Amino acid sequence: MNQHKIWIDIGGLFLLLLGGAFFSASETALTAASRARMHALENDGNPRARLINKLRLHKDRMISTLLFGNTIMNILLSSLATALLMRIFGEEGIIYATIGVTVMVLIFAEVLPKTYALLNSERLSLCLAPAVAVVVTLFRPITFSVNKLVEGCFRLFGVRPHIDDEDEYEEELRGAIELFKETMSIEEDQERGAMLRSIMDLAEVEVSEIMVHRKNVRMISADLPPARIVDEVLHSSFTRLPVWKDNQDNIIGVIHTKLLLNEIINCKGDISKLNLMNAMMEPWFIPESTTLFDQLQAFRKRREHFSMMVDEYGALVGVVSLEDILEEIVGEISDEHDIAVTGVRPQADGSFVIDGKVTIRDLNREFDWGLPDEEYSTLAGLILFESQRIPNVGQTFTFFGFRFEIVKKQKNQISLMRVTPVLESDEPAETVAAHTIN
Repeated sequence: MNQHKIWIDIGGLFLLLLGGAFFSASETALTAASRARMHALENDGNPRARLINKLRLHKDRMISTLLFGNTIMNILLSSLATALLMRIFGEEGIIYATIGVTVMVLIFAEVLPKTYALLNSERLSLCLAPAVAVVVTLFRPITFSVNKLVEGCFRLFGVRPHIDDEDEYEEELRGAIELFKETMSIEEDQERGAMLRSIMDLAEVEVSEIMVHRKNVRMISADLPPARIVDEVLHSSFTRLPVWKDNQDNIIGVIHTKLLLNEIINCKGDISKLNLMNAMMEPWFIPESTTLFDQLQAFRKRREHFSMMVDEYGALVGVVSLEDILEEIVGEISDEHDIAVTGVRPQADGSFVIDGKVTIRDLNREFDWGLPDEEYSTLAGLILFESQRIPNVGQTFTFFGFRFEIVKKQKNQISLMRVTPVLESDEPAETVAAHTIN
C-alpha cells in the first residue's frame, strides 16, 4: 500500500474536518452576535461590523450557504474516511469509518467550534466575516436555487417564512430589559431597568390613563375679581391653571404664574387694573386616545408643558402635563409643594387607606402591586368593574390578592377605601366574589 497516498488522505481528512468546523463556528457566531453591538460598531466605522450587518440583511442566503458548506464538508469527510479505512482494513473499514467519522464530526466539527463560537460570538464573527462573505458570493447560484425550492415548499404547505423584523427587535429589547431588571441585585440597577421598561411602554399607554381628572383640577373662573384671581393663583401649588367662563367646559385660556407676575408689574402693583388676557396662554386641547409617546413629542415640538384632554363630544375630561409623562418613566417627582404619596395613608396593621381617585398605575409603581389597569384607571374603577355593582359602605371585596373595604362614599362615587394585602393562608387564591361585613 502506498504510504504517501495514505498521508495525503489523512491530510485531506484534517482539512475537511477544519472546513466543517469553520462553517459550524461561522453559523453560530454570526447568528448569536448581538445585533445592537454590531450596529453600534458599524456607526463607529468598523468595516467588519458593516459586513456582518450586510450579511444579515439576507440571513436566509447566509444560513443556506453555511449549511451547504458544512454538509459538503461532512459528506466528503465521510466518503474519504470510508475509502481510506477500507483500503487498510477491508470490509471492516466501513464500521471503523462510521464510528470514527461520527466521533470526529460531533466533537471537532460541531460541539467544540459551536461552543467556542457561542461563548465568543462577537469577536469570532468579526474575525470570520470576510471569509464568510467570500463563500456566500461563490455559492450564491446554488443557495439561490435552494432558497427558491424552500420557499416553494413553504407556500405548498401554507407557511409564511418571513417575520416582522420590527416586532422581533422590540420583543428582543423588552426581553433584554426584563432580564436586566430581574438579574440585578442592586436597587439602583433595578430602577434603571424599570425606567427602560416604562420608556418602551410609552407608545402603548394613552394619556387618559395618567391624566388628572377634571374633578381634581383646580380651575379659575374668569368672572372673579382680579384680586381674587391673584389670591387663587398664590394659594395653588401649580404654575398653570385653566380659566373658564360661563361653564367649566368653556376653557378660554390657561393662566401662567410667570405671565401673571409680569402683568402685575406692568400694572405697577395695582391689581385692580390687571388684564387677565395678558396673563393667559391659549388652551391646548388633545384627544383622550393620544399615546404618551405622541404627546411627549408634541410637548417638545410646541415647547409647552400643559394640555387639556377632551372626549369625543369636546367636553373637558382632565389635564395632562409634561411632568405626568416624565413620572411614568422615572417615577414620582416631588417638589417642596408635593405630598409624598397623594391619597395613600399606610396603616400600622399593614393596610392602606386610599382615596378612590388614586390611579392604579401610581399604586403599582409605588408599591409594586401588579393590579391590572387595562379596563380602568383608578382604584374606584377597579371595584366597580370587578364587582359589577355600586357597593355600600362596609362591603368588602377580594380581588387579585387584595381585600378592599369600602370606607366612605359620596352619592354613587367611592371616595375612600381600605386596601389590605391578603396572605394565601388567610384567603383562597381563587376568591373573587364580594361579601358583606356583618
